Amino acid sequence: MSAAPKVAALRGGGVTLAAAADAFLATARTANPHTHRAYASAIDRVIVLLGRDRPLAELWGRCAPATWNRNRAAITSWLLRCQTKKHWAAPSLPADAERRKEAADETRAVAKTTIHRLLSRRDIPLREKTLWRMRYETAARAAEIPALDVEDLDLEHRPPVRSKGGTIEWVYWDSGTAHLLPRLLRLPDGRTRTPGPLFLSMRRPVPARRPAASDICPHTGRARLGHDRTRVLLGK
Repeated sequence: MSAAPKVAALRGGGVTLAAAADAFLATARTANPHTHRAYASAIDRVIVLLGRDRPLAELWGRCAPATWNRNRAAITSWLLRCQTKKHWAAPSLPADAERRKEAADETRAVAKTTIHRLLSRRDIPLREKTLWRMRYETAARAAEIPALDVEDLDLEHRPPVRSKGGTIEWVYWDSGTAHLLPRLLRLPDGRTRTPGPLFLSMRRPVPARRPAASDICPHTGRARLGHDRTRVLLGK
């Protein structure tokens, strides 16, 4: 084997995928010709898909544990449906792609008297009124409410939520939430939002911070209401 090549550093101290692969394939671990050939074949295919000049440090990106767990649940459900409902040769999520520990949700439910007082105020936006009313009537955790999609709603006044342990549970709301939801879903032209997140942010996301397509309302282009913002609103 030849001497290990010098790894080309990017501006800011980063290393490209191609440079990192070359450095690894020149180590003693891949000195065996058969090992070197097998490793190089697999790594090169990955690099072609991801880009030779892509920074190694940006390969996985970063997200909060709650975001990771939500995305993991979505992918798991999708692959499971492909396998069981469509009978396609779909892979399963790797066993080591485990749920991440989330910070304890200590958001307190808003008192009944406070809810009624807030709902009577005309200066409170409809989104906040619906959020408070649904949280009060369902007793769901603060992290579960913003994760709801319009498709989750049904005529029996109950949506499925993913509990802290990752299992699906049903929560029920009362007439107050049922009265507000049609108004929340109504678009300016009179149509009703059908797919997409139930609770939306007030503005469209900038291109540099655009979330996944499942977190964007196809009607308005606005993003799902974030967990941190939800906690702030529920803490009012």
